[in-house]
Amino acid sequence: MAAHWTLDDIPWDRFDPARVDPELLRAVKAAALVEHNAGDYVAYLCNVFSDDPDFCAAARHWGEEEEQHGRALARWAQLADPAFDPALALQRFTEGFRLPLDATTSVRGSRNGELVARCVVECGTSSFYSAIRDATSEPVLKLIAGKIAADEFRHYKLFYEHLQRYQQRAPLGRWRRLAIALGRMQEASDDELAMAYWCGNGCVGTYDRTRQSAAYELRASRVYRFGHIQRGLAMAFKACDLDPQGRLSRWFAAFVWRLLQWRQRRLAAIAA
Repeated sequence: MAAHWTLDDIPWDRFDPARVDPELLRAVKAAALVEHNAGDYVAYLCNVFSDDPDFCAAARHWGEEEEQHGRALARWAQLADPAFDPALALQRFTEGFRLPLDATTSVRGSRNGELVARCVVECGTSSFYSAIRDATSEPVLKLIAGKIAADEFRHYKLFYEHLQRYQQRAPLGRWRRLAIALGRMQEASDDELAMAYWCGNGCVGTYDRTRQSAAYELRASRVYRFGHIQRGLAMAFKACDLDPQGRLSRWFAAFVWRLLQWRQRRLAAIAA
């Protein structure tokens, strides 16, 4: 399957250093490492779905696109900060954070649960890159973020279609799916992003997951607007077989938006 775009399609000569937000740059460096590390996720998913060649083929193509996202973001970060060394940062990151690559069953308890969790991740990344696209005035980052956001939305549909296939075989209840989705959302503060932020920004000082996670979240959360949160959560609700436009979805989006604003104030104190 051919790629929808390549790094050659990006007009790198349009890069405008005067429009780089140094705080957003720090978050982008972390995101580049996480995206570039997709190969480990592919290995894990192919272990979990080892007897499903169609899904494994789709997962491998997904991984290729994710790694391209990482390369594009890393190249932009190098333009913004010539001292940034993506290869060294990625080496440190992969040494500090590893997925359970020897697992043969899903850490979510079932294949359906794994696919729900993957849908939630794609909801989050689609919303995040849409938010970056809308927040930045730097033209090259705006274009890259827009392309990645579109890819992540396609990836959500990919995992959702496979989820529907597995639901026909052995349905997983909507409330169990919701519990898995909420649990995956909570993992945004785990070691992966914290370690990526620390490694992407020079490994300054001693690694402290709480502080590094707070530093990343503080910078990443600033790009969001309510619409980004609302659309992402609607996609997550759909994966749980809940009405994406219903009262519960609207209430939850409003709650998360208020929580995000409260956390920004709290995280500023922790990051300091």
